[in-house]
Amino acid sequence: MEMEKRLTLELRNKKPSEVKELVLDNCRTEDGKVVGLSSDFENLEFLSMININLLSVSNLPKLNKLRKLELSDNRISGGLEVLAEKTPNLTHLNLSGNKIKDINTLEPLKKLPNLRSLDLFNCEVTMLINYRESVFALLPQLTYLDGFDADEQEAPDSDPEADGDALEDEYENGEEGEEEEDDEEEDDLDEEVIDDEEDEDDDLEGEEEEDGVDDEVRLKMRRRMVRRMRKMKLRRTIRAG
Repeated sequence: MEMEKRLTLELRNKKPSEVKELVLDNCRTEDGKVVGLSSDFENLEFLSMININLLSVSNLPKLNKLRKLELSDNRISGGLEVLAEKTPNLTHLNLSGNKIKDINTLEPLKKLPNLRSLDLFNCEVTMLINYRESVFALLPQLTYLDGFDADEQEAPDSDPEADGDALEDEYENGEEGEEEEDDEEEDDLDEEVIDDEEDEDDDLEGEEEEDGVDDEVRLKMRRRMVRRMRKMKLRRTIRAG
């Protein structure tokens, strides 16, 4: 589905200024750029554009109230200076699975004083020597990088901004009559993801034995990504319902 058509569906007869959360995952972009979004979404706080073949954020409109931006699984390799200009109050930025290769590419993020969480999981830059130390030195305002702080303590999953619990709560409050059915769907989803997580752990342990490397931090990061996938699946199931 094209992005502009998806935007129309997501609005559901609301005015752009009434929208605080917008999910445009898996839709089609035009020439790898953001289309259809405008500064009329002046109260937008959460924007998700996962896996939309995005090459650039240059067309992102001015969104002063945006706090969390999900851009994972795209093809962004630079041009991050736009974020400081267009989303000055950003606190969470997910760029995992993009084409970020160099630490210097992240330098424009220094101009985001409120940025607390940055995710670069599965980007080439994570393979550089002293990657974590370099990023924390470059961006001193950061608290969490790839879900862990500078002391390798995992970010709490209880943070509603980080895991989408606010969306689930909003749905439950608005659709109390369907709680029983939703619980059953969530149970099925939990079982599916638990199986996935166990398989993922087995694969990771096998890789560690084969390589002779005990990389506990990366194992934790992969497990955290599995949990995030579970919550994203749950959020999409809720929205589809």
